[in-house]
Amino acid sequence: MTFLPKTMRGVIARTKGGPEALSVDTFPVPEPRPGEVLIKVVYAGVCRPDIMQRRGIFSPPPGASEILGLEVAGTVVACGAEVHDLKVGNRVAALLSGGGYAQYAVADARCCLKLPGFLGERECAALPEALFTIWHNLFELGRLSCGEAVLIHGGASGNGTIAIQLANAIGATVFATAGTKEKATFLHKLGCAHPIVYRDQDFVSVIGEARGERGVDVVLDIVGGSYMPRNLAALGPGGRHVSLAFMESANITLDFTVVMRKSLTLTSSTLRPKSADEKARLKRALERHVWPLVETGRVRPVIHAELPLAEAAEAHRILEASEQVGKVVLRC
Repeated sequence: MTFLPKTMRGVIARTKGGPEALSVDTFPVPEPRPGEVLIKVVYAGVCRPDIMQRRGIFSPPPGASEILGLEVAGTVVACGAEVHDLKVGNRVAALLSGGGYAQYAVADARCCLKLPGFLGERECAALPEALFTIWHNLFELGRLSCGEAVLIHGGASGNGTIAIQLANAIGATVFATAGTKEKATFLHKLGCAHPIVYRDQDFVSVIGEARGERGVDVVLDIVGGSYMPRNLAALGPGGRHVSLAFMESANITLDFTVVMRKSLTLTSSTLRPKSADEKARLKRALERHVWPLVETGRVRPVIHAELPLAEAAEAHRILEASEQVGKVVLRC
């Protein structure tokens, strides 16, 4: 029988504000409810939705932990009733509704992925949120397929590095933006055929020179604002525009005749508010279509930095400054 402590360390935002609002406190170790497992967390991934929660822009969904963190990797140490596919001792990566920046976290067993033997918790903690997000948005909503072309904004982000690898794996041509030449060089090595330094190059012109009126078939956007009309200009006939975030602005002005003339599709989605059943469906799709690419090493997480749990504020600062290539993880 596994001995479990009564308390643990975890990170919350004491107030709405900057990274300094984060605080490491002591909390009771949670108990798994039916259908849930308790995970002894080894590493937790740091995601932009964590920053939005800290700022007070997004609130946790009803019933979610006040502790930040949407993805972890570790070992199952307890199972609630009605858990059949996992057992104590399994190493897993898990998508959470919250509670990841802690020494222990509960997860819906249906949202846990068993770790390949050759990958450690450090790498796998960086996978769940990106895999769930990119699979649903780029492939289910965006319908990206072999032989098509995609523009990925924020290519050096955690989501971006996964999106590039998955798009490349299915045989799509990848254009991706990055803020520096160094990041663009890294993206090229990752499988991006056309890395674009957005401070020096106009991505609409680059795509036009490479593709002509065909443009790209899908745009995966995180910027919004002034990027939206330019994204639509980069899309070809029948193109699909998928918004993941609005780092510049969610208030957008555009000429909708462009949408009509090109027969474009505009769509968007966010992961955290989705129902547990929908997340479980996405996990099953990942097991069929994406996890085999992880198990064979064709898709690998990119880790920019590893920090101790007590330095969660520094992790947030790195993301907010867009210094990272890939993910930042917390050692719990």
